[in-house]
Amino acid sequence: MATNTSNAADAAQKEDFAALLEESFGDGDMSEGSVIKGTVLSIDGDNVLIDVGLKSEGRIPLKEFGVPGQAAEIEVGDVVDVYLERMENRNGEAVLSRERARREEAWTQLEIAFEKTERVTGTIFGRVKGGFTVDLAGAVAFLPGSQVDVRPIRDVGPMMGNPQPFQILKMDRRRGNIVVSRRAVLEESRAEQRNELLANLKEGQVLEGMVKNITDYGAFVDLGGVDGLLHVTDIAWRRINHPTEALSIGQNVKVQVIRYNSETKRISLGMKQLDADPWEGVELKYPLGARYTGRVSNITDYGAFVELEPGVEGLVHVSEMSWTKKNVHPGKIVSTSQEVDVMVLEVDSQKRRISLGLKQCHDNPWDAFAVAHPVGGDIEGEVKNITEFGLFVGLPGEIDGMVHLSDLSWEINGEEAVKGFEKGQIITARIIDIDVEKERISLGVKQLSDDPLAGAIEGISKGDTVTCTVTAITDGGLEVTVSGSLPGFIRRADLSRERSEQRPDRFAVGDRVDARVISVDKRERKLVLSVKAHEMAEEKQAMADFGSSDSGASLGDILGAALNKAKEEGAGEATADSGAIATEEVSPGEPSISDASDIVEETAEDDREKR
Repeated sequence: MATNTSNAADAAQKEDFAALLEESFGDGDMSEGSVIKGTVLSIDGDNVLIDVGLKSEGRIPLKEFGVPGQAAEIEVGDVVDVYLERMENRNGEAVLSRERARREEAWTQLEIAFEKTERVTGTIFGRVKGGFTVDLAGAVAFLPGSQVDVRPIRDVGPMMGNPQPFQILKMDRRRGNIVVSRRAVLEESRAEQRNELLANLKEGQVLEGMVKNITDYGAFVDLGGVDGLLHVTDIAWRRINHPTEALSIGQNVKVQVIRYNSETKRISLGMKQLDADPWEGVELKYPLGARYTGRVSNITDYGAFVELEPGVEGLVHVSEMSWTKKNVHPGKIVSTSQEVDVMVLEVDSQKRRISLGLKQCHDNPWDAFAVAHPVGGDIEGEVKNITEFGLFVGLPGEIDGMVHLSDLSWEINGEEAVKGFEKGQIITARIIDIDVEKERISLGVKQLSDDPLAGAIEGISKGDTVTCTVTAITDGGLEVTVSGSLPGFIRRADLSRERSEQRPDRFAVGDRVDARVISVDKRERKLVLSVKAHEMAEEKQAMADFGSSDSGASLGDILGAALNKAKEEGAGEATADSGAIATEEVSPGEPSISDASDIVEETAEDDREKR
């Protein structure tokens, strides 16, 4: 009986011990490789002492209690889940891991989310080859670089350490691999926002967006699920050569919808439309003739653009840049961003154009030269250039004057005379003419001395008959000289009245010819002559003396009539009153030449009396 009692007592004692042991273990599985609960006994430096109900406590590094990238938040007395790796090590302590406990718990939750295609929350905490590492409540996942955002992102720094939603693309618990995507979450959200935005979008609407990408012709702005193009000409009223001058990627901007095509889903945006148009009332702000200071904003081959105020530019044409520098690229006169004084020459608000002048803000050197150097005066200058038509001579005020070939010498032609000059040579010239409006100054070298032929040409007028000497024979006519040295020319058609006689080869060098002056060029010192005009003048004079062309009579008719009359009267007898001596014999009964002349004169006198 006593034995039975003793056995019953032992059994009861064993049950109590088992109950106490189970209570100490709690509901957790105390086998190695399981997750159990433990109590924080103390925090000693970088280690945390945990009591899990075994005969000895375990130590866990403090860093395992914190989220990657953040400080650990744990205090004495906290109850936490830990992973039991071994009951005890060689030091007699339990081997525990907070990180593995969190990982095991996280994997279980992630598998459920993966099966249900649910989003999970994680934190980017590191960078690895090809992407980033993400903490998913203890489990480490891989985020490929292409899955970070819907567009390439240069700097992921602002995202790191911030909890964000992710979509699990793939997971393998046996290998411990998890691949997540942030882009999938954004695309799903953007699709919803896009549909909502496009449904309510209308022209003139003002929206806020972020600059997503920049090109040479503009910037793409993310309006929250849909992109719009902000063209470079619609960024600001002022000149923008490249969008990067006013925008940067990631910048938040306020824009207005300019155009929206519901079929192609294309959206055109503008920023300058949100500000007042600076061209309104521009004609009143910039009256003609007024002077302003502006900044050179752009230089082209045909001029320079000057910004008068933000959004208002004017063009200084290359012809209005300098009084003296002609055919020079504008970039050699002004430079970009240079402050310059300009004058308003023309304003066209409809075409949004303003014509400006740069040279008008400086004294005109042509006016100053005309005042200081009157026509007829002499001046010295350097030969700047030699061309096929004359010399360009540098004058005071950085202006040039020109000596034409015809004004180089009195004696020789210009082509020969110009060979006696060299670039850089200092010469003296006489001022022949000044045209301030056309910016021209005519000079002469030969005018420094008297014209050796001045007296000869002054004594000759148009209509005079002169005797000239043939100096050269050409296909076009004859080159001649008058008074020994004055040059002249007889054209082929003016060599004779008869076409058959209009041949230059009828003449020889040295022949003397009577011709009539039909043109006098005193500047070129040249005469234009005509033998034909001389012959016609002689005939006209004879007609005036002996008959009238109006009656139909000719010189031959008059002479014939005179001879017939002499025959009838028995002309041919010599008379003392005639005073004429016959130089040739005549047949009996025929009048002599001298008698014919007397008869012609008498007949002409009778005809004049009848008239």
